[in-house]
Amino acid sequence: MLRYLYGNDLNNFPLLADTMFRDRAEQFSRRLGWDVHVDDAGHERDEYDDMNPLYVIWEQADGRHGGSMRFLPTVGQTMVNDHFDHLTDGVHIESPLIWECTRFCLAPGADRRASAALALGAGELMAAFKLRHYVGVFDPRMERIYRLMGLEPEVIGTAGEGKDRIGVGLWSMNDDAFAPTLARVGVDRETSKNWLRYSLGLGQRVVAPDAIPASA
Repeated sequence: MLRYLYGNDLNNFPLLADTMFRDRAEQFSRRLGWDVHVDDAGHERDEYDDMNPLYVIWEQADGRHGGSMRFLPTVGQTMVNDHFDHLTDGVHIESPLIWECTRFCLAPGADRRASAALALGAGELMAAFKLRHYVGVFDPRMERIYRLMGLEPEVIGTAGEGKDRIGVGLWSMNDDAFAPTLARVGVDRETSKNWLRYSLGLGQRVVAPDAIPASA
């Protein structure tokens, strides 16, 4: 199933959180060789994990992490504005209708539905929060994944060539994209909506990540 968890709530799901950060270390540090920090617990974390982001996590049947993404509103600090504004000619992307998506991660040997489930989760967040776009940094590996998911970005800027090429893009998900994504996950739209309602509180007002203090 999909879980939507704020950073403050991860301690309520210790196995899910532990395996997510371990899988991030495996993917970004060991497999891709990115210059990221892995702590003594074997977790890959950065400063944006301390800003109470909203995580979309595909939880496997055994309660372990199958795949995840991290979201923060662009009205606060974001990776794209703090570290990659050279790709946007120094223009900061800031809007309550645009959130940043980072740390797309799949567990080793992940369920074949995981990528589609994360795309579905991103779409449900977009609908629930009435967002227009997501912004994020991508590389050739992620371009291929997005293409398979049917979610190719509108490219804002790029740098580098070949496997070293990186870019910044905007994504959106219209209603037409839900049907094929739901089919790949193997659930109906009501089930998908219920995962979001269950995670964020049935009947409660949906609150953006930056509206909840990190110390709450």
